[in-house]
Amino acid sequence: MTDPVRGYDERAAVFVHQYEQLDPESVHSSFLDRLPEGADRLALDSGAGSGRDAAWLRRKGFEVVAVEPSPGMRIAGQSLHPDPLIRWVDDRLPALAATHRLGLAFDVILLSGVLMHVTPGDRPRAFRKVASLLKPGGVLLISVRDGAGESDRPMWLVSRGEVEGYARTQGLNVVRIASNPDLQGRAAVTWTTFVLSLPDDGAGALPLLLLLASS
Repeated sequence: MTDPVRGYDERAAVFVHQYEQLDPESVHSSFLDRLPEGADRLALDSGAGSGRDAAWLRRKGFEVVAVEPSPGMRIAGQSLHPDPLIRWVDDRLPALAATHRLGLAFDVILLSGVLMHVTPGDRPRAFRKVASLLKPGGVLLISVRDGAGESDRPMWLVSRGEVEGYARTQGLNVVRIASNPDLQGRAAVTWTTFVLSLPDDGAGALPLLLLLASS
C-alpha cells in the first residue's frame, strides 16, 4: 500500500501552491466561531502541510505546533511562514510520538484533510492520541474529504457515525457537524467538518513554546 506521505512529498511543490491559493478563513468557515479566545493559547496543527493554517492560527493569537511528516511540505512551510512561535515537528498519526514528548496540551487541535489518510484500523489509536493532547475546554477541529482519493495518496471514508463513536469513547462533546463544498471547484469532492470539545474540569494553564525553546 502506498504511503500517503510519500505522495505529498513527491508533489510537494504542486500541493504547496494549491494550498497557499486558498483563504483559510473560507476553508475553515465552519470553525471560526469555535476558536477559543484569551491569552496564552496554544494550537496544534497536525498535518500542517504548507503552513498556511499554522500561520492563520498565529494571526489569531495562538502559539502553534505544526506537525508535518513530509520533508518537502515541512521545508516549504518553514520557508513560507517563518515565525518563532510556530514550532515545526516531524511527526505523524497514529502515534504522534514526538508531539507527545513535548509535554504540552492544546486549546485547539486542527486536523484538516488528515484523518481520511489514516487507515480505519489505525484510527481508534490516532483519535485516542489526539484527544489526550487536548486541554480541558479545548476544541478538536476536523475536516475530512468525502470524494475518492488518488493512487499515490490513498484515502478511506470517514463517516459521521465513526467520528461520533470516537468522540463518545474519549469523552468529547460533538458541537457541530457540517458539509462544505470543495473550494478548488472539484465537483466530485465535498468536505465534512466536525467540531468536538473536551469538557472543562477547571485545569490550570499549560507551558508555552517559549519555555520549550531553551530545552
